[in-house]
Amino acid sequence: MLQKWSDFMELNYEKKSIWEVVDEQEHKEIYAYGERYKNFLDNCKTEREATGFIVNQAKEHGFVELKEALKGQIKKGDKIYINNKDKSCVLVVIGEDINEGLNIVGSHLDCPRLDVRAVPFSEDKNILMMKTHYYGGIKKHQWTTIPLAMHGVIFTNEGKKVEIKIGEKEDEPVFYITELLAHLSKDLNAKTLGAAIEGEKLAIIAGHDSYNFKNEKENPIKKCILKYLNEKYGITESDFQVAELEIVPATKARDVGFDGAMIASHGHDDRVCAYATLEAILKVENPKRTAVALFVDKEEIGSVGNTSMNAPYMGNMIAEIANNQNENYNDLTMRRIMANSKVLSADVTAAIDPLYSDATEDSNTALSGCGISLAKFTGHGGKFSSNDANPEFLNELRELFKQEKVMWQTTELGKIDQGGGGTIAYILANQGAEVVDIGTAMLSMHAPVELLSKADCYMTSKAYHAFLK
Repeated sequence: MLQKWSDFMELNYEKKSIWEVVDEQEHKEIYAYGERYKNFLDNCKTEREATGFIVNQAKEHGFVELKEALKGQIKKGDKIYINNKDKSCVLVVIGEDINEGLNIVGSHLDCPRLDVRAVPFSEDKNILMMKTHYYGGIKKHQWTTIPLAMHGVIFTNEGKKVEIKIGEKEDEPVFYITELLAHLSKDLNAKTLGAAIEGEKLAIIAGHDSYNFKNEKENPIKKCILKYLNEKYGITESDFQVAELEIVPATKARDVGFDGAMIASHGHDDRVCAYATLEAILKVENPKRTAVALFVDKEEIGSVGNTSMNAPYMGNMIAEIANNQNENYNDLTMRRIMANSKVLSADVTAAIDPLYSDATEDSNTALSGCGISLAKFTGHGGKFSSNDANPEFLNELRELFKQEKVMWQTTELGKIDQGGGGTIAYILANQGAEVVDIGTAMLSMHAPVELLSKADCYMTSKAYHAFLK
């Protein structure tokens, strides 16, 4: 029976800072993990680059492609991967009996950005611009007046695939989107923040020099740039119609604060969870339940298309493995596997911003530095469009994290009527799996450069590994 006030204090729930709990060894590992994660961010600014990085890491750690694994009998401990169209991928470590279900951690590789349009060039007032279309939920004004880089692929008329990466090296030019100067912004300042910059004004400056075509009357700068592109890459203007070119901030991941305990970078949403998932599954050996690391595309625009969570590639992969291991495989086998599965929907959430805390509810929003953040539900007012996790699964995770010394906290995405958001959680839940949203809390989500705690990054990967192993 509780007798003293100190005993009653144990009944209270109070978030604890990771920094105040970890020992010296784990404190060093937090910063070491941060360096590995920053390397991933700097080398993986698109979903294609991230997929390539993940697949290469998988190969180095003994994973083999599915079609090779299917040539023999798949057994416990086997490590298998698929690369889905160079934009999403799945890593699997086989457990004892796949019919008992899977432990899945699912993250996404796509991030809010700008995409170059199919007919991009526009020359006016001695400036050549390229038109873009924004991808995902952004604040358009944040993408003006910052250095930008171009990443992607384009095909020549001869069918040659050309990889483009411009603006990342110190000796390379960058791209730029202008905004009206403060001296002439009376009318602009009268608009709401969301309406101030229109989507059609997110055009990047692509050229200014017309020297080689100075006698041309029409579009001399465009002709000069097209000549340069043809000489350097072998491409013509029509090739942009069969291209995938993304515009991202031309910045590297940087430590923040005197202590360097936070990281500012493009792409934390959701590459912080993707990298945590990668490190977690690369350490998994001979799990009891088959472990699955899922890296999907198109989450930021509703999980549509053949590289998204709604596409069948993961299900097809698991079906192939189950068919290899079960003589009597049928459609019901796959249904049972998914119904027996457990899923961590690995996506970021909002941390309380001390400058804008009026948008969140203190007791039910994550604090930076207090561990991985578990959201029983997401969605928006009235829990619409949300997976709402079952308490039995939540309790199972609580016991696991207690055993593995994982620091975690619960969270919601801001005040009830302030806004909201969604993840891939509902898609796998609709197949019968137990699913919960759990990921890293961050600041300035969906900005060109976002911010989060190194301690939370580290604890995210620790949680995913505890679940997968």
